[in-house]
Amino acid sequence: MWRHGTAFFGGKIIGFAALLVVILFFLASAGGRASAADTYTPHETAMVNAINTAWTLVAAFLVFGMQAGFVMLEAGFARQRETVNVLMECIFDTCLCGFLFWGIGYAFMFSHGNGFIGQHWFFLAGTPATYEATGIPILAHWIFQFAFADTCSTITSGAMIGRTGFRGDILYSIGVTGFIYPILGHWAWGPDGFLATMGSAGGFLPGLGTSFRDFAGSTVVHTIGGVISLAGAIALGPRLGRIFARDDKLRGGMPPPHNLTIAAVGAFLLWFGWYGFNPGSSLSAMDAQGIGRIAANTTLGACAGGMSAMLATLWFGPTKGKFDLGFSMNGFLGGLVAITCPCYWVDPLGAIMLGLVAGALVVIGVHLVEWLRVDDPVGAVSVHGLAGVWGTISLGLFACGKYGVPGPTGADNASPVAGLFYGGGSQVLLAQLLGVLIVAGCTFAVAFAMMNALRLLPHPWNLRVEPEGEAGLGGLDVWEHGIEAYPAQA
Repeated sequence: MWRHGTAFFGGKIIGFAALLVVILFFLASAGGRASAADTYTPHETAMVNAINTAWTLVAAFLVFGMQAGFVMLEAGFARQRETVNVLMECIFDTCLCGFLFWGIGYAFMFSHGNGFIGQHWFFLAGTPATYEATGIPILAHWIFQFAFADTCSTITSGAMIGRTGFRGDILYSIGVTGFIYPILGHWAWGPDGFLATMGSAGGFLPGLGTSFRDFAGSTVVHTIGGVISLAGAIALGPRLGRIFARDDKLRGGMPPPHNLTIAAVGAFLLWFGWYGFNPGSSLSAMDAQGIGRIAANTTLGACAGGMSAMLATLWFGPTKGKFDLGFSMNGFLGGLVAITCPCYWVDPLGAIMLGLVAGALVVIGVHLVEWLRVDDPVGAVSVHGLAGVWGTISLGLFACGKYGVPGPTGADNASPVAGLFYGGGSQVLLAQLLGVLIVAGCTFAVAFAMMNALRLLPHPWNLRVEPEGEAGLGGLDVWEHGIEAYPAQA
């Protein structure tokens, strides 16, 4: 079964890659002479907008394709009795996210309002033709950002596998996708968010002189998702029968994944989708140098994270002397998460260095979460939370001082971003620290309150499934969905 499934996904990826090559060839031919300093006629401006819109849509499709990676990764790391539940949760979250982000999420996050929340464009009513000065039509921008919102929601479910009631999942998903992610995301990505305008005259901390930056979402997507998953895992408590390593060195530790083959395929699908996540966040195919640099940095950050985690588990910890597959996958995912914020402003060496740190942090974080007796079946807290925080901070260290603010046709390099290690001082580092700590702290406070409130509801709406549903024959799959992932053959 998995052989046919892998072949199917492989064929889809090859076909999509061929389409992407054709589109990029067209974009390069049409936009090869573009630069940030060019002056465009109305006809040329329309062409630039069309090219950038096509690029944004291709990137959106890649990011949405990451959902296949998430369901395979999470299902592979889960126990067999939880597989159908994982798949169903991811499908439901995606469908729910579409409606919520159409109705209120996009308005809260990307419309004008105040420094804390957008106040217009509910149900996409009254929107302008394009989003701000990007030249990207609102609906194209919406579909790209919907894919990001869906990613954040899916991250959250990873640490809560195996004991979350499906109706409880409905309720917390509404809270995450409809309110927590878009409102806190507005702070950093909204046109008037207080972190986006931080350091400017009349803004938050005007004396700082620089804003908070998060190019593609190390904080906005991954840290928010990772912190919510931590709050949920704490509120839920561990799965029944879960023994932690600090309590029993012989029998303790994470239950073994039920299918590392599909988990590995899922991890590589996520890596593939990240080429939409990071380069697509430029919203510009005309910025040829920028998207090439982003893609290269994304690759090197992932490679460094995977290698770092692999070597860390080879030399230290319970699996010392073994090449651990699970940690290696989470290591390169941690590298991808970390490079997501600084990918536009660092050079390849910086990408490698911050990726090496991210991979080691993932290993340390997984063991720390285990020691704290928090049950996180897929390592979501470490991969997305810790690596997201580190990636955001790393911009203040590794920004190479060559590139400035990206725009529809390229970067405005008149005021390049420079980190501490490249002679830029501590200004950018301080802005990054403040931004990520504010977002992470507020996310945890709100999410922890929400998750514990859901724990007070009566069954079946309680966040945690009934004990007989979790421990019964067939587990959550049979209790909530009436079927096993691998029913016995007749």
